Formats: sequence, C-alpha cells, structure tokens
Amino acid sequence: MAMLSAYLIAASAIIVFCLGTLHLVLTFRGNKFWPRDKTLKTTLESAQIHLTPQTTFWKAWICFNATHSLGAIFFGTIYAYLSLFAATFLFQSYFLISLGFVTLLCYAFFVGRTGFSTPFRGILLAMLCYTGGIVSFFLRLP
Repeated sequence: MAMLSAYLIAASAIIVFCLGTLHLVLTFRGNKFWPRDKTLKTTLESAQIHLTPQTTFWKAWICFNATHSLGAIFFGTIYAYLSLFAATFLFQSYFLISLGFVTLLCYAFFVGRTGFSTPFRGILLAMLCYTGGIVSFFLRLP
C-alpha cells in the first residue's frame, strides 16, 4: 500500500475533523454564530416552529450547528482511521473513496455559497489532499 496516498487522505480527514471540532466549540462558546442584531436572537429564542411546539428556532439553530459539526467530526474520524489503519480496505472500496470525495465536494459547494472564507479554504485544502491521495494511489506513487 502506498503510504503517500494514505497520508494524504489522513491529512484531508484531519482538516475536516479540526474544522468540525472548531465549529462545535464555536456553537457552544462565545457568540460567533449569534445574529449581530440582539433583538433577532431574542425573537428566535421565543419563536416556535410549526413542526413542534416543544422547540424554538434558536434551539433548532443550535441543534443544526451541533449536528453539522458532528458530521464533520465523524467524517474526519472515519476517514483518518481507514486511511491509517485499514488503507487496503479503503482503497479497494470505490464506494468509500467516492463517498469521501462527494462529501467533500458537497461541503465545498455549500460552504462556498455561504461566504465563509476560512472554512471554504480549509475544505478546498482537504479536497486537494484527498484528491492527491486518490491520484497518487492510482498512479502507484510510493
């Protein structure tokens, strides 16, 4: 198994893991994900959604951010593990290799549309590493 390929995929996964972890921390610490308009936050804290009266838009917003973070952490953990400890399995599975690439592509698309420049650059770097890992594997680089 080409170690360069595995290390590039692991680097990609670690970048996504770090982005997800930072996102989770910022969700519960500080005010980075709060609206600048304080009256809007107050309104969101009391506005119920039609789906269920048990929650508010603010609680749903926090839940969305937390679960979004966990998705990135999960992706990073699984792909780092597979690339470092089960690389043969990972590279033999076109499904897993494709799933990882499509996931990063979707992250890049959605993050790019929001204007979050730092996470977008991080995802692009992760995609570059991931793509490099795939290319180096198929080119049989060391």
